[in-house]
Amino acid sequence: MPRLEDHCWSCSCSPKTETKHSSGANWFASKAEEMMSIITAMLSSAYGSLLDVRTANLIRRGLVLFTVGVFLALVLNLLQIQRHVTLFPEEVMTTLFSSAWWIPPCCGTGAAVIGLLYPCLDSHLGEPHKFKREWASVMRCIAVFVGINHASVKLDFANNVQLSLTLAALSLGLWWTFDRSRSGFGLGITTAFLATVITQLLVYNGVYQYTSPDFLYVRSWLPCIFFSGGVTVGNIGRQLAMGGVEKPHMD
Repeated sequence: MPRLEDHCWSCSCSPKTETKHSSGANWFASKAEEMMSIITAMLSSAYGSLLDVRTANLIRRGLVLFTVGVFLALVLNLLQIQRHVTLFPEEVMTTLFSSAWWIPPCCGTGAAVIGLLYPCLDSHLGEPHKFKREWASVMRCIAVFVGINHASVKLDFANNVQLSLTLAALSLGLWWTFDRSRSGFGLGITTAFLATVITQLLVYNGVYQYTSPDFLYVRSWLPCIFFSGGVTVGNIGRQLAMGGVEKPHMD
Protein backbone atom coordinates (compact mmCIF):
# COMPACT_ATOMS: atom_id res chain seq x y z
CA MET A 1 0.00 0.00 0.00
CA PRO A 2 2.71 2.63 0.74
CA ARG A 3 4.43 1.74 -2.49
CA LEU A 4 1.21 2.38 -4.43
CA GLU A 5 0.84 5.82 -2.82
CA ASP A 6 4.38 6.71 -3.63
CA HIS A 7 3.81 5.60 -7.17
CA CYS A 8 0.65 7.68 -7.49
CA TRP A 9 2.32 10.76 -5.99
CA SER A 10 5.19 10.63 -8.36
CA CYS A 11 2.92 10.22 -11.36
CA SER A 12 0.75 13.18 -10.42
CA CYS A 13 3.79 15.51 -10.15
CA SER A 14 5.51 14.61 -13.44
CA PRO A 15 3.12 16.51 -15.77
CA LYS A 16 3.53 19.67 -13.68
CA THR A 17 7.32 19.49 -13.93
CA GLU A 18 7.20 18.91 -17.68
CA THR A 19 4.78 21.80 -18.11
CA LYS A 20 7.07 24.08 -16.13
CA HIS A 21 10.13 23.15 -18.19
CA SER A 22 8.16 23.51 -21.42
CA SER A 23 6.91 26.99 -20.53
CA GLY A 24 10.44 28.06 -19.57
CA ALA A 25 11.84 26.83 -22.90
CA ASN A 26 9.11 28.64 -24.82
CA TRP A 27 9.82 31.86 -22.94
CA PHE A 28 13.55 31.58 -23.64
CA ALA A 29 12.88 30.87 -27.33
CA SER A 30 10.58 33.89 -27.63
CA LYS A 31 13.13 36.15 -25.95
CA ALA A 32 15.91 34.85 -28.22
CA GLU A 33 13.72 35.47 -31.25
CA GLU A 34 13.04 39.03 -30.10
CA MET A 35 16.76 39.66 -29.57
CA MET A 36 17.59 38.29 -33.02
CA SER A 37 14.93 40.52 -34.56
CA ILE A 38 16.36 43.58 -32.77
CA ILE A 39 19.93 42.73 -33.84
CA THR A 40 18.84 42.16 -37.45
CA ALA A 41 16.99 45.48 -37.51
CA MET A 42 20.00 47.29 -36.05
CA LEU A 43 22.38 45.72 -38.59
CA SER A 44 20.04 46.57 -41.46
CA SER A 45 19.76 50.16 -40.28
CA ALA A 46 23.55 50.46 -39.86
CA TYR A 47 24.16 49.00 -43.33
CA GLY A 48 21.63 51.39 -44.87
CA SER A 49 23.23 54.35 -43.14
CA LEU A 50 26.70 53.26 -44.24
CA LEU A 51 25.50 52.84 -47.81
CA ASP A 52 23.96 56.32 -47.76
CA VAL A 53 27.18 57.82 -46.38
CA ARG A 54 29.29 56.08 -49.05
CA THR A 55 26.95 57.21 -51.82
CA ALA A 56 26.98 60.79 -50.58
CA ASN A 57 30.78 60.72 -50.27
CA LEU A 58 31.10 59.34 -53.81
CA ILE A 59 28.87 62.07 -55.21
CA ARG A 60 30.76 64.76 -53.30
CA ARG A 61 34.12 63.53 -54.58
CA GLY A 62 32.78 63.31 -58.13
CA LEU A 63 31.51 66.89 -58.03
CA VAL A 64 34.81 68.20 -56.69
CA LEU A 65 36.75 66.33 -59.39
CA PHE A 66 34.35 67.55 -62.08
CA THR A 67 34.85 71.16 -60.94
CA VAL A 68 38.63 70.76 -60.94
CA GLY A 69 38.54 69.26 -64.44
CA VAL A 70 36.38 72.09 -65.77
CA PHE A 71 38.64 74.74 -64.26
CA LEU A 72 41.85 73.19 -65.60
CA ALA A 73 40.28 72.73 -69.04
CA LEU A 74 39.26 76.39 -69.22
CA VAL A 75 42.68 77.67 -68.14
CA LEU A 76 44.87 75.32 -70.16
CA ASN A 77 42.76 75.36 -73.31
CA LEU A 78 42.63 79.15 -73.26
CA LEU A 79 46.43 79.18 -72.96
CA GLN A 80 46.81 76.96 -76.02
CA ILE A 81 44.35 79.05 -78.03
CA GLN A 82 46.21 82.27 -77.20
CA ARG A 83 49.47 80.70 -78.33
CA HIS A 84 47.76 79.43 -81.53
CA VAL A 85 48.48 75.81 -80.71
CA THR A 86 44.85 74.85 -81.29
CA LEU A 87 42.55 76.49 -83.80
CA PHE A 88 38.74 76.58 -83.58
CA PRO A 89 36.25 77.83 -86.16
CA GLU A 90 35.46 81.55 -85.95
CA GLU A 91 31.90 81.00 -84.72
CA VAL A 92 33.25 79.05 -81.76
CA MET A 93 35.56 81.88 -80.71
CA THR A 94 32.62 84.20 -80.01
CA THR A 95 31.64 82.27 -76.88
CA LEU A 96 32.20 83.55 -73.36
CA PHE A 97 35.36 81.59 -72.61
CA SER A 98 36.82 81.80 -76.14
CA SER A 99 36.63 78.03 -76.40
CA ALA A 100 34.24 75.29 -77.43
CA TRP A 101 31.49 74.96 -74.82
CA TRP A 102 31.70 71.16 -74.72
CA ILE A 103 35.39 70.95 -73.81
CA PRO A 104 35.10 71.90 -70.09
CA PRO A 105 32.20 69.49 -69.36
CA CYS A 106 33.98 66.66 -71.18
CA CYS A 107 37.22 67.31 -69.31
CA GLY A 108 35.29 67.59 -66.03
CA THR A 109 33.58 64.24 -66.64
CA GLY A 110 36.88 62.62 -67.53
CA ALA A 111 38.51 64.04 -64.41
CA ALA A 112 35.67 62.67 -62.24
CA VAL A 113 35.95 59.19 -63.78
CA ILE A 114 39.75 59.07 -63.51
CA GLY A 115 39.82 60.52 -59.99
CA LEU A 116 37.29 57.96 -58.76
CA LEU A 117 39.03 55.07 -60.52
CA TYR A 118 42.42 55.62 -58.90
CA PRO A 119 41.44 54.79 -55.27
CA CYS A 120 39.17 51.98 -56.49
CA LEU A 121 42.03 50.38 -58.39
CA ASP A 122 44.34 50.79 -55.40
CA SER A 123 41.79 48.99 -53.23
CA HIS A 124 41.24 46.26 -55.84
CA LEU A 125 44.97 45.58 -56.17
CA GLY A 126 45.39 45.60 -52.40
CA GLU A 127 48.05 48.29 -52.66
CA PRO A 128 46.93 51.36 -50.69
CA HIS A 129 48.81 54.40 -51.90
CA LYS A 130 50.86 55.90 -49.06
CA PHE A 131 53.46 57.98 -50.88
CA LYS A 132 53.22 61.69 -50.06
CA ARG A 133 49.58 61.63 -49.01
CA GLU A 134 48.94 65.23 -48.07
CA TRP A 135 47.22 68.20 -49.70
CA ALA A 136 50.45 70.19 -49.92
CA SER A 137 51.91 67.49 -52.17
CA VAL A 138 48.74 67.43 -54.28
CA MET A 139 48.89 71.19 -54.79
CA ARG A 140 52.52 70.94 -55.85
CA CYS A 141 51.56 68.22 -58.31
CA ILE A 142 48.89 70.50 -59.82
CA ALA A 143 51.42 73.32 -60.09
CA VAL A 144 53.90 71.06 -61.92
CA PHE A 145 51.15 69.86 -64.27
CA VAL A 146 50.21 73.44 -65.15
CA GLY A 147 53.91 74.16 -65.64
CA ILE A 148 54.24 71.25 -68.08
CA ASN A 149 51.28 72.58 -70.06
CA HIS A 150 52.79 76.06 -70.04
CA ALA A 151 56.09 74.64 -71.28
CA SER A 152 54.35 72.87 -74.15
CA VAL A 153 53.29 76.22 -75.64
CA LYS A 154 56.12 78.47 -74.45
CA LEU A 155 59.31 76.50 -75.08
CA ASP A 156 60.89 76.75 -78.51
CA PHE A 157 62.82 73.75 -79.78
CA ALA A 158 64.42 72.97 -83.11
CA ASN A 159 61.70 70.37 -83.76
CA ASN A 160 58.71 68.79 -82.11
CA VAL A 161 60.60 65.59 -81.35
CA GLN A 162 62.88 67.37 -78.90
CA LEU A 163 59.90 69.07 -77.30
CA SER A 164 58.04 65.76 -77.02
CA LEU A 165 61.02 64.03 -75.41
CA THR A 166 61.42 66.89 -72.94
CA LEU A 167 57.74 66.81 -71.98
CA ALA A 168 57.84 63.02 -71.71
CA ALA A 169 60.73 63.28 -69.25
CA LEU A 170 58.87 65.96 -67.27
CA SER A 171 55.71 63.85 -67.18
CA LEU A 172 57.59 60.78 -65.95
CA GLY A 173 59.30 62.99 -63.39
CA LEU A 174 55.91 64.18 -62.19
CA TRP A 175 54.75 60.57 -61.77
CA TRP A 176 57.96 59.57 -59.97
CA THR A 177 57.86 62.60 -57.67
CA PHE A 178 54.20 62.50 -56.65
CA ASP A 179 52.96 58.95 -57.33
CA ARG A 180 55.38 56.04 -57.92
CA SER A 181 52.58 53.45 -58.00
CA ARG A 182 51.97 50.80 -60.63
CA SER A 183 48.27 51.62 -60.72
CA GLY A 184 49.04 55.31 -61.25
CA PHE A 185 51.44 54.57 -64.09
CA GLY A 186 49.03 52.12 -65.74
CA LEU A 187 46.04 54.44 -65.53
CA GLY A 188 48.18 57.34 -66.74
CA ILE A 189 49.20 55.37 -69.84
CA THR A 190 45.59 54.29 -70.42
CA THR A 191 44.35 57.86 -70.04
CA ALA A 192 46.99 59.15 -72.46
CA PHE A 193 46.12 56.51 -75.06
CA LEU A 194 42.33 56.91 -74.93
CA ALA A 195 42.43 60.71 -74.78
CA THR A 196 44.84 60.88 -77.72
CA VAL A 197 42.64 58.57 -79.82
CA ILE A 198 39.54 60.68 -79.03
CA THR A 199 41.42 63.87 -79.89
CA GLN A 200 42.59 62.34 -83.19
CA LEU A 201 38.97 61.52 -84.07
CA LEU A 202 37.78 65.03 -83.20
CA VAL A 203 40.45 66.65 -85.34
CA TYR A 204 39.85 64.19 -88.17
CA ASN A 205 36.16 65.16 -88.20
CA GLY A 206 37.03 68.85 -88.35
CA VAL A 207 35.85 69.86 -84.88
CA TYR A 208 39.12 71.76 -84.40
CA GLN A 209 42.74 71.42 -85.48
CA TYR A 210 46.33 71.72 -84.31
CA THR A 211 48.94 73.92 -85.94
CA SER A 212 51.94 71.99 -87.29
CA PRO A 213 50.66 68.47 -86.47
CA ASP A 214 53.43 65.86 -86.47
CA PHE A 215 51.66 62.84 -84.95
CA LEU A 216 48.90 62.05 -87.44
CA TYR A 217 46.47 64.96 -86.79
CA VAL A 218 47.82 66.23 -83.45
CA ARG A 219 51.06 67.24 -81.78
CA SER A 220 53.37 64.43 -80.70
CA TRP A 221 53.64 65.83 -77.15
CA LEU A 222 49.90 65.61 -76.51
CA PRO A 223 50.02 62.11 -74.90
CA CYS A 224 52.54 63.46 -72.38
CA ILE A 225 50.06 66.15 -71.34
CA PHE A 226 47.28 63.59 -70.98
CA PHE A 227 49.55 61.28 -68.97
CA SER A 228 50.58 63.98 -66.50
CA GLY A 229 46.97 65.16 -66.28
CA GLY A 230 45.79 61.65 -65.42
CA VAL A 231 48.39 61.33 -62.67
CA THR A 232 47.47 64.75 -61.28
CA VAL A 233 43.73 64.09 -61.20
CA GLY A 234 44.39 60.65 -59.73
CA ASN A 235 46.31 62.17 -56.84
CA ILE A 236 43.43 64.56 -56.18
CA GLY A 237 40.99 61.65 -56.22
CA ARG A 238 43.11 59.64 -53.81
CA GLN A 239 43.37 62.53 -51.38
CA LEU A 240 39.61 63.11 -51.50
CA ALA A 241 39.03 59.40 -50.85
CA MET A 242 41.07 59.70 -47.67
CA GLY A 243 38.68 62.34 -46.37
CA GLY A 244 41.35 64.98 -46.20
CA VAL A 245 43.25 63.23 -43.41
CA GLU A 246 46.92 63.92 -43.83
CA LYS A 247 49.34 61.03 -43.67
CA PRO A 248 53.08 61.22 -43.18
CA HIS A 249 54.88 60.58 -46.41
CA MET A 250 57.13 57.68 -47.04
CA ASP A 251 60.10 58.92 -49.03
